[in-house]
Amino acid sequence: MRKVAVAILNWNGEELLKQFLPSVEKNSPDDSVFVIDNGSTDESLSTLKQSFPSVNVIALDKNYGFSEGYNKGLAMIECEIAVMLNSDVEVTSGWLEPLIKTFEIESEVGAVQPKIKAFKEKSSFEYAGAAGGFLDSYGYPFCRGRIFNRLEEDQGQYDSRQRIFWASGACLVIRKDMYFKAGGLDPIFFAHMEEIDLCWRLNRMGLNIYVEPASEVFHVGGASLEQGDPRKTYLNFRNNLILLAKNLKGWDFYRILIARLILDGFAGIKFLFGGSPAECLAVVRAHFSFYNTSRGIRTGNRDIKKPKMKELPGILNGLLPWRFFVLKQTKFDQLGINNPK
Repeated sequence: MRKVAVAILNWNGEELLKQFLPSVEKNSPDDSVFVIDNGSTDESLSTLKQSFPSVNVIALDKNYGFSEGYNKGLAMIECEIAVMLNSDVEVTSGWLEPLIKTFEIESEVGAVQPKIKAFKEKSSFEYAGAAGGFLDSYGYPFCRGRIFNRLEEDQGQYDSRQRIFWASGACLVIRKDMYFKAGGLDPIFFAHMEEIDLCWRLNRMGLNIYVEPASEVFHVGGASLEQGDPRKTYLNFRNNLILLAKNLKGWDFYRILIARLILDGFAGIKFLFGGSPAECLAVVRAHFSFYNTSRGIRTGNRDIKKPKMKELPGILNGLLPWRFFVLKQTKFDQLGINNPK
């Protein structure tokens, strides 16, 4: 069995494969790179066969989405450690070694991510993960180096290995057995926030999540859905509610849900008067979709241990939108979060 497998999920990403797969192939061990093709209808498969003959290809029969695509693909790969890597990521020389080493030098490791920076502006952190993910006490995700759409410049301020709450799905490294023991990625998300849900379950299992900034990759971001796309807005709002419903219990969940109903309402109004009526409608659709499925989500998770939000490691005590928009705390270090040890 191979030690490491780098698994790239692809759907109609022929041009991304041509651009980014060479850096992955060059900087990864022999026979360790896999492309899981999610039923592409472009020339992805023929491009892989002709231009990347040494890359292992797993061809799925249709597009299963990000979550189920990885579940099906990883089940067919024999390895100890799986690296789930987006197809629009450029890796650097020596990127894998620090990530794999983290499993050896830290205890009870559930998952690890590298420092993720922007491909188009390499001095800046990138939206999807930056230097490690956290949540506020109302479920809003943010990162060291990124709060909402505000990206910090990388000046070495987050160069320490750090325990975090969630690792980015743009480059998530995990022991394969732990991935499936935790239940893998939940297909209910289809895309967006499924990695936060997985990491939340790993936390509940007593495992720790880390960022290892000694490893650095560059992510394009928005390759599937760009910021401002109503579909992306819909998935982000709906999936965030699903995330909370799955992982919180009783009054802790309903207390936050009531607050989120109000806060998301304000977000919808902001979209409407900001000239984005389609995104406003996406927020409304997200809530109705969630309410139609929430009972099944809650019923299906009654037997899982769910600590209260305040009992979780790496949670910001307070409301992130208030800190950001009103108090103007636009950088991670200004939040005063007690980082988990």
